[in-house]
Amino acid sequence: MPATAEELLELLDLETIDLNLFRGQQPNTQMQRVFGGQVAAQALVAAARTAPPEVSVHSMHSYFLRPGDTAVPIIYDVDPVRNGTSFATRRVLARQHGRPIYALTASFHVEEQGFEHQDVMPDVPSPEEAFDVAEAMSAAGPERREEWLREWSALDLRHAGDSGPGGALDGREHPAQVRYWIRVGDRLPDDMLVHRAALTYVSDMTLLGATLVPHGLLPTSKEVQAASLDHTVWFHRPYRADEWLLYDQVSPSAAGARGLAFGRLFTEDGRLVASVAQEGLIRPRPQPRA
Repeated sequence: MPATAEELLELLDLETIDLNLFRGQQPNTQMQRVFGGQVAAQALVAAARTAPPEVSVHSMHSYFLRPGDTAVPIIYDVDPVRNGTSFATRRVLARQHGRPIYALTASFHVEEQGFEHQDVMPDVPSPEEAFDVAEAMSAAGPERREEWLREWSALDLRHAGDSGPGGALDGREHPAQVRYWIRVGDRLPDDMLVHRAALTYVSDMTLLGATLVPHGLLPTSKEVQAASLDHTVWFHRPYRADEWLLYDQVSPSAAGARGLAFGRLFTEDGRLVASVAQEGLIRPRPQPRA
């Protein structure tokens, strides 16, 4: 995965191979399948490349159809569904080996003034006070440190509380809740599309984990078969993905081997800039008898 912001930008810089047809390269990774945030962010860039310049993406809705192969590029085929006066719509199908692996519908909107309201940001420890995940990985031993540096070192991630066993958050109303501060570690260009694609990339990083918080498990736990099934992002207000964003996540339900999670992203000064929703597979794996 990208080790620096520069490598993340290279990952998001798609190659145009024909009209409405793009190719996305793969990062250096040892992951068994393509990271969902990567294919979602690349598909968003492909859609935006074909949209009128006066509009910007305000929502994206998508499904993960098949596991992606990390050894070959991904082809993004854009259907320019509609260009209206205020809105534009694009559909994107991502393919590998001639088969679809991901489907996206994105809506774009011209900037307008209108009514304003938002939720209040929760009271949380500051990024400086929160638990530094990278430091914890480094302290866990050379193998964990190497894995973090290889796969996630372009990002800065701080744990700001959860409702799991022994967690700091009261789990009576929301038994499955977790909060992170997150940002891209290095400065990014000012292009709004870059920041929306970067947020799309990071928004898939921890959300499925919220569905497992009350069970004391992680998506990587051997007791769970986990995979993202769908992913939706709504963009509300301007922000920078290279500045701290509070990712407040809650899972209202887990049932039928699926978990649903919602996320809200706030700037440090309390502006709600994006909302995210995802359902994922969290299938218990049969455990061998002792």
